[in-house]
Amino acid sequence: MTDPLRIVVVDDEPLARAVVREYAGGDPAIEIVADCANGFEAVKAVADLKPDLVLLDVQMPKLDGFEVLELLGHEQAVIFVTAYDQYALRAFEVHAVDYLLKPYSAERFLEAIARARERMRAKTMMPVEDLVRAAKPKSGYSERVLIRDGANVHVIPVDKIDYVEAQDDYVAFKTEGKQHLKDQALASVEGTLDPNRFVRIHRSFILNIDRIAKVELYAKDSRMAILRDGTRLPVSRAGYARLSQLL
Repeated sequence: MTDPLRIVVVDDEPLARAVVREYAGGDPAIEIVADCANGFEAVKAVADLKPDLVLLDVQMPKLDGFEVLELLGHEQAVIFVTAYDQYALRAFEVHAVDYLLKPYSAERFLEAIARARERMRAKTMMPVEDLVRAAKPKSGYSERVLIRDGANVHVIPVDKIDYVEAQDDYVAFKTEGKQHLKDQALASVEGTLDPNRFVRIHRSFILNIDRIAKVELYAKDSRMAILRDGTRLPVSRAGYARLSQLL
């Protein structure tokens, strides 16, 4: 007999978690290894338990399902659970991602589990970035950045960000003298930040304009942004043109 499918259930409603346990209870090939009432618990449980599959509610307080997905990345399979959500359902269907629409039957639950097993066997990768971009309502620019550090989650308000720096395959968010690394492209970060508050001053740097003390000419067509804490960042010619429009 093959090992049971190890599942973490994430839903802020106790009744919804109980329904999953009831539906899974009759199948020895399914093992619920944790149920989590919020996204922070989910990130910790996934980091600690390394499940095969996450059953993830979309609408939750604190962290919604897509924020949890961003933090988890491609590491495990996910089935989404949602009440009617036009953005989410459209995105799930476009990307052929498994989802359960509340309320759902035991038969529909087991069908989704079987489909998830097939995707895992085929080693189909979850298109995390595309899915998140398509599924979340266009509600303006980010007001916070979420960064996973092992089993922990750092929540950084964008007002606290001094600047963002590209570092190989990562970006480093510099805030209050600390650095937090995230597996993301700088261009992707740029698209989430308010362009009236953050400006790409160089191919490797996005700057919070509130942190600027002055801009100095460094060499011909080359400038340096001096931040209030004394940090010096290079400013390209194109970056200076963008910066000049905001200052």
